[in-house]
Amino acid sequence: MAKNKQQLYVELEEQTKALLEGESDVIANLANVSALIWNALPDINWAGFYFLKGEQLVLGPFQGKPACVRIPLGRGVCGTAAKTQKPQIVEDVHQFEGHIACDQASNSEIVLPIVVNDEVQGVLDIDSPKFSRFDNEDLEGLSKVVAIVQAAIA
Repeated sequence: MAKNKQQLYVELEEQTKALLEGESDVIANLANVSALIWNALPDINWAGFYFLKGEQLVLGPFQGKPACVRIPLGRGVCGTAAKTQKPQIVEDVHQFEGHIACDQASNSEIVLPIVVNDEVQGVLDIDSPKFSRFDNEDLEGLSKVVAIVQAAIA
């Protein structure tokens, strides 16, 4: 990685703010944010959003291979993040009980819940073919991106 992670996330945060400024359409905004993340982060094979509809997460804008369309709340890494309202960093998805394998090439994952007014609206999901790809520095940087997204959809 040419840039250090901290600088990468500072730039990602600034670019996210610029992309969303003045635009209110949620789908357009999240499509742009998923494309931004896809192009900014190294060693990932999927980046996108799921929206909570009833008791399921439903696929939203993303970059990568076709994905699972519906994920039950509480199931898999995404469903767990949504149900607990806590980010999930999984070093080896194959060891995560109830993991849903949409892409067999994915080995690690980070999922951040999107919460507005104390209610989960969805999640940001990023997968990697590398084991242990994500760490607390990724969580910190992506949390700032999610905060911008939360403010835009509030």
